[in-house]
Amino acid sequence: MNNTEISIIIPVFNSENTIAILCEEIISALSSFNSFELILVNDCSADASWRKIMEAHQQNKNIIGVNLRKNSGEDNAIMAGLSISTGKILVLMDDDLQHNPKDIIKLYNECKNGYDVCFANFDVKKQSVFKNISSKINGKVMEIFLKKPKHIYLSSFKAIKREIANEIISFSGSFPYVNGIILTITNNLTQITVEHFERKEGISNYNKKRMLSLFLKSLTGFSIAPLRMAIFAGFGASVFGFCLIIKYLLDYYYHRDYLRGWTSVVVLIIFFGGLILMSLGIIGEYIGRIYLSINNKPQYSIAEVVRNDEE
Repeated sequence: MNNTEISIIIPVFNSENTIAILCEEIISALSSFNSFELILVNDCSADASWRKIMEAHQQNKNIIGVNLRKNSGEDNAIMAGLSISTGKILVLMDDDLQHNPKDIIKLYNECKNGYDVCFANFDVKKQSVFKNISSKINGKVMEIFLKKPKHIYLSSFKAIKREIANEIISFSGSFPYVNGIILTITNNLTQITVEHFERKEGISNYNKKRMLSLFLKSLTGFSIAPLRMAIFAGFGASVFGFCLIIKYLLDYYYHRDYLRGWTSVVVLIIFFGGLILMSLGIIGEYIGRIYLSINNKPQYSIAEVVRNDEE
Protein backbone atom coordinates (compact mmCIF):
# COMPACT_ATOMS: atom_id res chain seq x y z
CA MET A 1 0.00 0.00 0.00
CA ASN A 2 1.31 3.45 -0.91
CA ASN A 3 2.04 5.63 2.13
CA THR A 4 3.77 8.54 0.37
CA GLU A 5 1.90 11.66 1.39
CA ILE A 6 3.29 14.10 -1.16
CA SER A 7 5.37 14.05 -4.33
CA ILE A 8 7.17 17.15 -5.56
CA ILE A 9 7.91 17.03 -9.29
CA ILE A 10 10.35 19.49 -10.82
CA PRO A 11 11.46 19.54 -14.48
CA VAL A 12 15.11 20.57 -14.55
CA PHE A 13 16.89 22.21 -17.46
CA ASN A 14 20.35 23.82 -17.20
CA SER A 15 19.94 24.58 -13.49
CA GLU A 16 23.14 23.20 -11.97
CA ASN A 17 23.54 26.27 -9.74
CA THR A 18 20.10 26.12 -8.12
CA ILE A 19 19.52 22.40 -7.57
CA ALA A 20 21.35 22.08 -4.25
CA ILE A 21 19.67 25.03 -2.54
CA LEU A 22 16.29 24.11 -4.07
CA CYS A 23 16.50 20.59 -2.64
CA GLU A 24 17.63 21.92 0.74
CA GLU A 25 14.72 24.37 0.99
CA ILE A 26 12.13 21.79 -0.11
CA ILE A 27 13.37 19.17 2.35
CA SER A 28 13.26 21.78 5.12
CA ALA A 29 9.71 22.81 4.15
CA LEU A 30 8.55 19.16 4.20
CA SER A 31 10.18 18.26 7.52
CA SER A 32 6.75 17.70 9.12
CA PHE A 33 5.79 14.97 6.62
CA ASN A 34 6.30 11.34 7.53
CA SER A 35 6.88 10.41 3.91
CA PHE A 36 7.54 12.43 0.78
CA GLU A 37 9.46 12.20 -2.47
CA LEU A 38 11.19 14.89 -4.49
CA ILE A 39 11.37 13.93 -8.17
CA LEU A 40 13.86 15.90 -10.26
CA VAL A 41 13.47 15.27 -14.00
CA ASN A 42 16.57 16.26 -15.95
CA ASP A 43 15.37 17.31 -19.40
CA CYS A 44 18.69 16.54 -21.09
CA SER A 45 20.45 19.60 -19.67
CA ALA A 46 23.62 20.83 -21.35
CA ASP A 47 25.29 21.62 -18.00
CA ALA A 48 26.04 19.52 -14.91
CA SER A 49 22.43 19.36 -13.71
CA TRP A 50 22.30 15.54 -13.76
CA ARG A 51 25.48 15.28 -11.68
CA LYS A 52 23.99 17.71 -9.16
CA ILE A 53 20.81 15.62 -9.02
CA MET A 54 22.85 12.48 -8.39
CA GLU A 55 24.72 14.24 -5.58
CA ALA A 56 21.44 15.41 -4.04
CA HIS A 57 20.11 11.83 -4.19
CA GLN A 58 23.20 10.53 -2.38
CA GLN A 59 22.62 13.03 0.41
CA ASN A 60 18.90 12.35 0.80
CA LYS A 61 17.16 9.14 -0.33
CA ASN A 62 13.81 10.94 -0.60
CA ILE A 63 15.19 12.56 -3.75
CA ILE A 64 14.54 10.67 -6.99
CA GLY A 65 16.44 11.52 -10.15
CA VAL A 66 15.05 10.94 -13.63
CA ASN A 67 17.35 11.48 -16.61
CA LEU A 68 15.74 11.89 -20.06
CA ARG A 69 17.62 10.82 -23.16
CA LYS A 70 16.78 14.00 -25.10
CA ASN A 71 15.21 17.36 -24.44
CA SER A 72 11.44 16.85 -24.54
CA GLY A 73 10.05 20.08 -23.10
CA GLU A 74 8.66 21.04 -19.70
CA ASP A 75 5.26 19.35 -19.97
CA ASN A 76 6.75 16.13 -21.31
CA ALA A 77 9.27 16.11 -18.45
CA ILE A 78 6.40 16.60 -16.01
CA MET A 79 4.60 13.62 -17.56
CA ALA A 80 7.74 11.53 -16.95
CA GLY A 81 7.77 12.62 -13.31
CA LEU A 82 4.07 11.93 -12.87
CA SER A 83 4.50 8.43 -14.31
CA ILE A 84 6.86 7.33 -11.51
CA SER A 85 5.36 9.37 -8.65
CA THR A 86 3.57 7.65 -5.77
CA GLY A 87 2.29 10.53 -3.64
CA LYS A 88 -1.35 11.02 -2.67
CA ILE A 89 -0.98 14.69 -3.61
CA LEU A 90 1.50 15.94 -6.17
CA VAL A 91 3.03 19.40 -6.38
CA LEU A 92 4.55 20.75 -9.59
CA MET A 93 7.00 23.64 -9.47
CA ASP A 94 9.88 25.23 -11.38
CA ASP A 95 13.60 24.79 -10.83
CA ASP A 96 14.59 28.48 -10.79
CA LEU A 97 13.72 29.31 -7.13
CA GLN A 98 10.99 31.75 -8.15
CA HIS A 99 8.51 29.53 -6.28
CA ASN A 100 8.85 29.43 -2.50
CA PRO A 101 9.04 25.84 -1.17
CA LYS A 102 7.31 27.04 2.01
CA ASP A 103 4.15 27.55 -0.06
CA ILE A 104 3.99 23.84 -0.92
CA ILE A 105 2.12 23.17 2.34
CA LYS A 106 -0.51 25.81 1.48
CA LEU A 107 -1.19 24.21 -1.89
CA TYR A 108 -1.22 20.75 -0.32
CA ASN A 109 -3.78 21.80 2.31
CA GLU A 110 -6.20 23.14 -0.34
CA CYS A 111 -6.23 19.73 -2.05
CA LYS A 112 -6.68 18.03 1.32
CA ASN A 113 -9.71 20.29 1.84
CA GLY A 114 -11.41 18.81 -1.22
CA TYR A 115 -10.16 20.63 -4.31
CA ASP A 116 -8.82 18.57 -7.20
CA VAL A 117 -6.21 21.14 -8.18
CA CYS A 118 -4.88 24.24 -6.45
CA PHE A 119 -2.91 26.78 -8.51
CA ALA A 120 -0.54 29.36 -7.08
CA ASN A 121 -1.38 32.92 -8.06
CA PHE A 122 1.04 35.84 -7.81
CA ASP A 123 0.16 39.45 -7.01
CA VAL A 124 3.34 40.57 -8.75
CA LYS A 125 4.96 38.31 -11.33
CA LYS A 126 8.69 38.97 -11.35
CA GLN A 127 9.34 37.98 -14.92
CA SER A 128 9.77 39.65 -18.30
CA VAL A 129 7.05 41.81 -19.84
CA PHE A 130 7.00 39.44 -22.83
CA LYS A 131 6.32 36.45 -20.60
CA ASN A 132 3.56 38.31 -18.74
CA ILE A 133 1.87 39.24 -22.00
CA SER A 134 2.22 35.68 -23.31
CA SER A 135 0.68 34.30 -20.11
CA LYS A 136 -2.30 36.63 -20.44
CA ILE A 137 -2.83 35.66 -24.08
CA ASN A 138 -2.60 31.96 -23.21
CA GLY A 139 -5.07 32.47 -20.36
CA LYS A 140 -7.56 34.12 -22.72
CA VAL A 141 -7.17 31.29 -25.22
CA MET A 142 -7.92 28.79 -22.43
CA GLU A 143 -11.00 30.80 -21.41
CA ILE A 144 -12.38 30.73 -24.95
CA PHE A 145 -11.56 27.19 -26.00
CA LEU A 146 -11.47 25.21 -22.73
CA LYS A 147 -13.79 27.30 -20.53
CA LYS A 148 -11.10 28.16 -18.02
CA PRO A 149 -12.58 30.02 -15.02
CA LYS A 150 -11.66 33.70 -15.39
CA HIS A 151 -10.36 33.97 -11.84
CA ILE A 152 -7.90 31.08 -12.20
CA TYR A 153 -4.30 31.80 -13.21
CA LEU A 154 -2.72 28.77 -14.90
CA SER A 155 0.49 28.70 -12.91
CA SER A 156 3.24 26.12 -13.26
CA PHE A 157 3.23 25.98 -9.42
CA LYS A 158 0.27 23.81 -8.40
CA ALA A 159 -0.93 20.86 -6.32
CA ILE A 160 -2.90 17.97 -7.84
CA LYS A 161 -4.79 15.08 -6.27
CA ARG A 162 -3.61 11.57 -7.11
CA GLU A 163 -6.81 10.60 -8.95
CA ILE A 164 -6.47 13.65 -11.21
CA ALA A 165 -2.78 12.88 -11.77
CA ASN A 166 -3.70 9.34 -12.83
CA GLU A 167 -6.04 10.73 -15.48
CA ILE A 168 -3.34 13.13 -16.68
CA ILE A 169 -0.90 10.24 -17.03
CA SER A 170 -3.44 8.35 -19.17
CA PHE A 171 -3.17 11.08 -21.82
CA SER A 172 -1.21 9.41 -24.62
CA GLY A 173 -0.88 12.30 -27.07
CA SER A 174 2.58 13.26 -28.27
CA PHE A 175 2.12 16.91 -27.25
CA PRO A 176 0.89 17.02 -23.65
CA TYR A 177 -0.05 20.34 -22.07
CA VAL A 178 -0.68 19.62 -18.40
CA ASN A 179 -2.82 22.69 -17.66
CA GLY A 180 -4.94 21.99 -20.73
CA ILE A 181 -5.42 18.36 -19.69
CA ILE A 182 -6.45 19.49 -16.20
CA LEU A 183 -9.11 21.79 -17.66
CA THR A 184 -10.58 18.90 -19.65
CA ILE A 185 -10.76 16.71 -16.54
CA THR A 186 -12.15 18.86 -13.72
CA ASN A 187 -13.77 22.16 -12.78
CA ASN A 188 -13.04 21.66 -9.09
CA LEU A 189 -10.20 24.19 -9.09
CA THR A 190 -8.99 26.84 -6.70
CA GLN A 191 -5.99 29.09 -6.23
CA ILE A 192 -4.10 30.82 -3.45
CA THR A 193 -1.99 33.95 -3.64
CA VAL A 194 1.70 33.55 -2.87
CA GLU A 195 4.85 35.56 -3.46
CA HIS A 196 6.80 35.32 -6.69
CA PHE A 197 10.57 35.77 -6.43
CA GLU A 198 13.25 37.05 -8.76
CA ARG A 199 15.08 34.42 -10.75
CA LYS A 200 18.30 33.56 -8.88
CA GLU A 201 20.43 32.30 -11.78
CA GLY A 202 20.62 32.71 -15.54
CA ILE A 203 17.74 33.66 -17.82
CA SER A 204 14.37 32.08 -18.47
CA ASN A 205 14.37 29.08 -20.81
CA TYR A 206 11.06 30.31 -22.22
CA ASN A 207 12.09 32.15 -25.36
CA LYS A 208 9.74 33.26 -28.11
CA LYS A 209 9.92 29.89 -29.85
CA ARG A 210 8.88 28.02 -26.68
CA MET A 211 6.11 30.52 -26.02
CA LEU A 212 4.78 30.03 -29.55
CA SER A 213 4.93 26.25 -29.09
CA LEU A 214 2.96 26.55 -25.84
CA PHE A 215 0.39 28.78 -27.55
CA LEU A 216 -0.09 26.28 -30.38
CA LYS A 217 -0.41 23.38 -27.92
CA SER A 218 -3.07 25.20 -25.94
CA LEU A 219 -4.87 26.36 -29.09
CA THR A 220 -4.90 23.12 -31.09
CA GLY A 221 -4.24 20.41 -28.53
CA PHE A 222 -7.68 20.17 -26.95
CA SER A 223 -10.17 21.81 -29.29
CA ILE A 224 -11.23 21.81 -32.94
CA ALA A 225 -12.48 25.39 -32.61
CA PRO A 226 -9.64 26.80 -34.78
CA LEU A 227 -10.75 24.52 -37.63
CA ARG A 228 -14.29 25.81 -37.26
CA MET A 229 -12.96 29.37 -37.22
CA ALA A 230 -11.16 28.64 -40.50
CA ILE A 231 -14.46 27.39 -41.96
CA PHE A 232 -16.32 30.56 -40.92
CA ALA A 233 -13.46 32.75 -42.15
CA GLY A 234 -13.54 30.98 -45.50
CA PHE A 235 -17.32 31.36 -45.73
CA GLY A 236 -17.05 35.06 -44.82
CA ALA A 237 -14.35 35.58 -47.44
CA SER A 238 -16.54 33.88 -50.06
CA VAL A 239 -19.47 36.18 -49.24
CA PHE A 240 -17.16 39.18 -49.36
CA GLY A 241 -15.79 38.08 -52.76
CA PHE A 242 -19.30 37.52 -54.11
CA CYS A 243 -20.32 41.04 -53.03
CA LEU A 244 -17.28 42.47 -54.80
CA ILE A 245 -18.19 40.59 -57.99
CA ILE A 246 -21.65 42.19 -57.93
CA LYS A 247 -20.11 45.61 -57.30
CA TYR A 248 -17.69 45.32 -60.21
CA LEU A 249 -20.43 44.08 -62.56
CA LEU A 250 -22.65 47.03 -61.64
CA ASP A 251 -19.73 49.41 -62.12
CA TYR A 252 -19.08 47.93 -65.53
CA TYR A 253 -22.67 48.13 -66.79
CA TYR A 254 -23.62 51.50 -65.29
CA HIS A 255 -20.25 53.26 -65.58
CA ARG A 256 -18.78 52.28 -68.92
CA ASP A 257 -15.84 54.56 -68.33
CA TYR A 258 -15.00 52.69 -65.14
CA LEU A 259 -11.23 52.40 -64.92
CA ARG A 260 -10.26 48.83 -64.13
CA GLY A 261 -6.91 49.11 -62.37
CA TRP A 262 -4.62 46.60 -60.77
CA THR A 263 -5.09 47.88 -57.18
CA SER A 264 -8.30 45.98 -56.49
CA VAL A 265 -6.82 42.81 -58.00
CA VAL A 266 -3.71 43.01 -55.83
CA VAL A 267 -5.76 43.70 -52.69
CA LEU A 268 -8.00 40.71 -53.38
CA ILE A 269 -5.06 38.41 -54.08
CA ILE A 270 -3.34 39.44 -50.85
CA PHE A 271 -6.54 39.10 -48.82
CA PHE A 272 -7.65 35.73 -50.13
CA GLY A 273 -4.09 34.41 -50.40
CA GLY A 274 -3.42 35.24 -46.74
CA LEU A 275 -6.73 33.70 -45.69
CA ILE A 276 -6.01 30.50 -47.60
CA LEU A 277 -2.48 30.19 -46.19
CA MET A 278 -3.73 30.80 -42.64
CA SER A 279 -6.41 28.13 -43.02
CA LEU A 280 -3.94 25.68 -44.52
CA GLY A 281 -1.55 26.39 -41.64
CA ILE A 282 -4.22 25.57 -39.06
CA ILE A 283 -5.19 22.39 -40.89
CA GLY A 284 -1.52 21.46 -41.30
CA GLU A 285 -0.91 21.85 -37.57
CA TYR A 286 -3.69 19.38 -36.82
CA ILE A 287 -2.55 16.96 -39.52
CA GLY A 288 1.02 17.08 -38.23
CA ARG A 289 -0.09 16.25 -34.70
CA ILE A 290 -2.29 13.42 -35.98
CA TYR A 291 0.60 12.03 -38.03
CA LEU A 292 3.01 12.03 -35.10
CA SER A 293 0.41 10.53 -32.77
CA ILE A 294 -0.45 7.74 -35.21
CA ASN A 295 3.25 6.92 -35.46
CA ASN A 296 3.39 6.74 -31.63
CA LYS A 297 5.88 9.55 -31.14
CA PRO A 298 6.85 9.11 -27.47
CA GLN A 299 6.27 11.90 -25.01
CA TYR A 300 9.66 11.24 -23.45
CA SER A 301 12.37 8.60 -23.14
CA ILE A 302 13.86 7.83 -19.73
CA ALA A 303 17.54 6.89 -19.78
CA GLU A 304 17.99 6.40 -16.04
CA VAL A 305 16.17 6.60 -12.75
CA VAL A 306 17.91 6.76 -9.36
CA ARG A 307 15.75 6.10 -6.32
CA ASN A 308 16.04 4.51 -2.90
CA ASP A 309 14.50 1.15 -3.81
CA GLU A 310 17.22 0.61 -6.41
CA GLU A 311 20.10 1.05 -3.98
